[in-house]
Amino acid sequence: MADQQDYLRALLKDFGEPTWEWAIAKAREMVDRLDNITLNIAVTGETGAGKSSFVNAIRGLQEPAEGAAPTGTTETTMEPTMYPHPTLPNVNFWDLPGIGTSHFKAKTYLKDVKCQNYDFFIIVSASRFKENDMMLANEIKKKKKNFYFVRTKTDIDVTNEERKGVTEEATLQKIRNNCLENLRTLGSPSVFLITTENLARFDFQELVNNLERDLPDNKRDAMVMSLPIHSKESLDKKYNIVKKAVWAVAFASGGIAAAPVPGLSLLCDVAMIVLFLIKCYYSFGLDDGSLEKLSKRVNKPILEEQQLEYRLLPHDLCS
Repeated sequence: MADQQDYLRALLKDFGEPTWEWAIAKAREMVDRLDNITLNIAVTGETGAGKSSFVNAIRGLQEPAEGAAPTGTTETTMEPTMYPHPTLPNVNFWDLPGIGTSHFKAKTYLKDVKCQNYDFFIIVSASRFKENDMMLANEIKKKKKNFYFVRTKTDIDVTNEERKGVTEEATLQKIRNNCLENLRTLGSPSVFLITTENLARFDFQELVNNLERDLPDNKRDAMVMSLPIHSKESLDKKYNIVKKAVWAVAFASGGIAAAPVPGLSLLCDVAMIVLFLIKCYYSFGLDDGSLEKLSKRVNKPILEEQQLEYRLLPHDLCS
């Protein structure tokens, strides 16, 4: 008993609060912030730039999956459309209409799409950034919002140039120089080259690193947890967030209080723990859909026994 109480006192010290009551109050605040903080990400650019495909890719979905944004060669987004994250509904991706169309004039675009609703903007282009993109960036800057230039469909250009004997490195440098030349009036903004077919290629991780740098802590965690796992670095970042959150959930749920410490309730909020574990389950890509995508990407079949075990996990937790 004494050893257990010494251990619990050490945990309390690590949590940085003088009493259990204060530690639990702080933990509940942290859990509420983790669950309730809202992040709204706007994806914009000209029609046909691949905005909807980007929204799907960053949410770990592909059309025709349920909840995926419709894609096509014509204008498919006629009004700002919110696509909540499949498993973290407090993280919302907004597919905005193409700028400069007959429905959304460039001069009134930000007002029409309600600029104030979004935390930051991702400006997408499939070729070179044009006058409308620069006008949009300048207006976003006036609103004191962050924006990021993303050049999509990079893999297509790399493949086409390789057929001509041009190396991937040379093609990427050419694309980057061309984008920066068109954006020279904005100074030297970063341009991130990506392909929605495989986020592990090119500059997607660098884009994520920049978003993390610019977001406040609470919104940064929400964004990192929402992204599909595309690299070891992205996996490590999710792990570190979960590692920090585990103690907060344990304290807030009363799980720590189940130990025989005088004056603490023996009740344990099992629902809070289950909800947290289910979020982790989906965030780490252990659901069937994510496992199947991973299997195709690495060309390794999923063992039926493993798939069945993972499929049953959330239901077992809730029962």
